[in-house]
Amino acid sequence: MNHHTDIIASVIREAEARGIRLEGVAFPDEIVLEPGAIARLPAYLSGKGHKRALLVGDPVTIAAAGGEGLAASLRGLGIETETTLVTPNAAGDVVADEASVVQALLDMQKHRADVAVAVGAGTLHDITRYAAYTSGLPFVSAPTAPSVDGFTSKGAPLLIRGDKITVPAIGPSAIFADTDILAQAPAAMVAAGFGDMLGKYTSLFDWKVGHAIGGEDYDPFVAELTGSALDACVSRVEAIGGRTPEGIETLTRALIVSGLAMLIFGQSHSASGAEHHLSHYWEMELLRTGRRQVLHGAKVGAACAIIADHYRRRLGQAAEAGASGSDAALAARLGDRLPEIAAWLGELPGAARIRELLRIAGGPAEPEALGIDAELVLRSLREADEIRPGRKTLLRLINGRP
Repeated sequence: MNHHTDIIASVIREAEARGIRLEGVAFPDEIVLEPGAIARLPAYLSGKGHKRALLVGDPVTIAAAGGEGLAASLRGLGIETETTLVTPNAAGDVVADEASVVQALLDMQKHRADVAVAVGAGTLHDITRYAAYTSGLPFVSAPTAPSVDGFTSKGAPLLIRGDKITVPAIGPSAIFADTDILAQAPAAMVAAGFGDMLGKYTSLFDWKVGHAIGGEDYDPFVAELTGSALDACVSRVEAIGGRTPEGIETLTRALIVSGLAMLIFGQSHSASGAEHHLSHYWEMELLRTGRRQVLHGAKVGAACAIIADHYRRRLGQAAEAGASGSDAALAARLGDRLPEIAAWLGELPGAARIRELLRIAGGPAEPEALGIDAELVLRSLREADEIRPGRKTLLRLINGRP
């Protein structure tokens, strides 16, 4: 099967069946999802006329992608190749912060690179995409773990002076997702990718609320595309947890499709709601206190269950006769849409089912397992919506903010 044409063409076919034209969407030139896909990367760069490539990764990800063998293949086609190993922070983590971005930028300048290749997972992609964007270079994606849905993203979540902000960047010109490599990723990273997909339950719900109450733009096709990718993952959760070839391909395809959905809409509403805001809040707290980082998707999965439970409880209280205080205020904000919104929430799995799915996928289900204590969870429920004040989630409405 030609997975390059399959993923992009299937999205385009689905859109055209709905009478939607996607000519203006800047899809990657190629998306190769198959065993041995990394072997096609050198010919792609050569065909694009590139002469100086910079691989950006860390020792583990570069080795996973073939290390010197990959560089030798590139050099064999006349492409001078250098490697940037991003330096970990004081806690021992590679993070997408100012230091990492500047390191990549300086190496792009030093080696006069004309293309950057992100070799790794989400953090290394964010570093590479922003450094390439700032340098005016294209970048190519070579994921080594199916851990996030941001491979196709045109935005880069960066830590700037300890605060998480998303800045404009560049999407990949091509993705070479080698399922042989992805299947060797640590089980925790596979489970994190599943957790990132599971978070679509609450992000899609929040997007509907934001449209109904906050007037946000909404695209039913993008929502359905994301929902179908989520359903595919849930239906094959055992295979994903077992890291079978079918499971790895299903998860990686879903992550890529979720990313393409964001690309079509131009923003991340379909894939990022209050569950992501909790995740980012926790990440900033861990950094501030000098603790080791937790995988993004693991945080998102745990946060999804917390948000699902929080929303059910608060909507139930707001719907009660004689509600008072903040519950009455929430009921007033939702007005006559409250029953409809409660019905949407009722279509989602509850917190217990979300945690069960996380466990089947092989990941942690409770925030305590991630080093996130109850006090931090409560504080994040009160404050995390301020991370993206322009995003009209139900959490923001619960907290009484416009």
